[in-house]
Amino acid sequence: MAVLPARAGNDRIAEEQAALRRVATLVAGAAAPEAVFAAVTEEAGHLLGAHHATMSRYDPDGTARVVASWSATGAAFPVGTRLPLGGRNAHTLVFQTRQPARISDYAEASGPTGNTAREFGLRASVSVPVIVECGLWGVMIVEHTREEPLPPDTEARLTGFTELAATAIANAQAREELRGFAEEQAALRRVATLVARAAPPAEVLTAVTEEAGRLLHADYASMHRYGPGATMTVVANWSSTGAAAFPVATRVRLGGRNVSTLVFQTGRTARIDDLSGGSGPVAEAGREFGIGAAVGVPVNVEGRLWGVMVVGSRTEPLPAGTEARLAGFTELAATAIANAEAQAALTASRARIVATADATRRRIERDLHDGTQQRLISLALGLRAAQRRLPAGQEDVAAQWSRTAQGLTDAIEELREIACGLHPAVLEKHGLAPALRELVRRGSVPVKLDVQVSGRLPEPVETAAYYTVSEALTNTAKHADATTAAIEVAESGGVLRLHISDDGRGGADFSDGSGLVGLKDRVEARGGHLQVRSPPGAGTTLDVELPLGNPGQLGLPARSS
Repeated sequence: MAVLPARAGNDRIAEEQAALRRVATLVAGAAAPEAVFAAVTEEAGHLLGAHHATMSRYDPDGTARVVASWSATGAAFPVGTRLPLGGRNAHTLVFQTRQPARISDYAEASGPTGNTAREFGLRASVSVPVIVECGLWGVMIVEHTREEPLPPDTEARLTGFTELAATAIANAQAREELRGFAEEQAALRRVATLVARAAPPAEVLTAVTEEAGRLLHADYASMHRYGPGATMTVVANWSSTGAAAFPVATRVRLGGRNVSTLVFQTGRTARIDDLSGGSGPVAEAGREFGIGAAVGVPVNVEGRLWGVMVVGSRTEPLPAGTEARLAGFTELAATAIANAEAQAALTASRARIVATADATRRRIERDLHDGTQQRLISLALGLRAAQRRLPAGQEDVAAQWSRTAQGLTDAIEELREIACGLHPAVLEKHGLAPALRELVRRGSVPVKLDVQVSGRLPEPVETAAYYTVSEALTNTAKHADATTAAIEVAESGGVLRLHISDDGRGGADFSDGSGLVGLKDRVEARGGHLQVRSPPGAGTTLDVELPLGNPGQLGLPARSS
């Protein structure tokens, strides 16, 4: 008779080990945490002879959220149920003590969770904390409807299942962190690629904002540029719904309690986990858009506060570490802005140099036309008049004076050509189209000209376009052995486009001494682009784009003023 209890004990141990092995197999196979939770809860409920088993996770809002539930009777807390903590019940006792808790009579239980348990007819329970990496993650509970307490060893036996659940959670968190790190690095690489190829700042900041918003699982992300007078301008935004609290280029006044203003005032990161207490125009717009919490990180460009990057959440505070992860994106944004500012400063400097050279050309042209040329014309006219007054018999002198007068006339014509090459008066007086027609008329290669430009363009653009065409035709005449050329000029979308082609021998490049180098410098000084296609034996084609606006602009909304 003494063998029977031992055999029963061995059977119970075998059943327990088998249940633990089944759960451990799921954990080892990296099953989804939800599958492990469900298995742990059901196995523990069956093994311990309970009527109900529940696993819940403690959330920051003071509730316990059911992540797995099993019932022998069919009545149980549905997965996803949020249970308010408070009173005397299994969920609250473990949360308060971080220790196993036992309730032998639910008649003494209290709080919302205790009241619900009594409605299910529960009489007693044992609950064990789920500890993940030294932190209280949640609770595992087994309950029954019988009046007697659960066996004394229930806590110890239940702990084996919670340890497996904790391992599954830790593994899942590690996988999630690794996946998150990989996703973060991929997002940063995508933005860094844009920065490396000198993409326009507006494109980079839009990409930064979207990548950060998606990576951080935010509901809203935006980039703001600070301006004078305590204002900011929205330069990029993204939202999970596609809507925007502030459209791009919106100017907003700072003030009150909101992350944009806090960053502006302190130059440091800022966090507000409950915007219901926020104030100022930014906070009001955020609340109207449904944002409940926000984090802001400064964008510092070469040691100065340029703006702020903001991410927002509709339902709950953003996770710890959001500030650090967001900083990686703001650093890339700052690099793009600094690069663009340096490029803009260089472009503006080159534009000033070209403008100075063009102004010098115009001054020399006027000096030649109004001074030297007019003086030579006067001398030629005077010589002709004196020639007519020579007395008879002075034919040799008359012939000499005639040759001299003709030489003066030829010199005047040459001087006129030089002055026109320096800066054609027709360009200044009548605009690009008449100047190009005159240029084509004087050329040595037949040219088909098509100008689709209405009215006058900005003077620097007309000058750049004229000299681009002039130099291209000079190259064609000198080097291309071309029989014909074509020029198309059109204006669209704030850009003047030139298409210049010939049927010459091709092979043109930017090697030393090539006129293309000067063309490229002039075009880029205006913030434009020049593309050359010149395969040997197939002619040369130049495509030029000249922006009609300021070549020094960054491609971002201007600072508020």
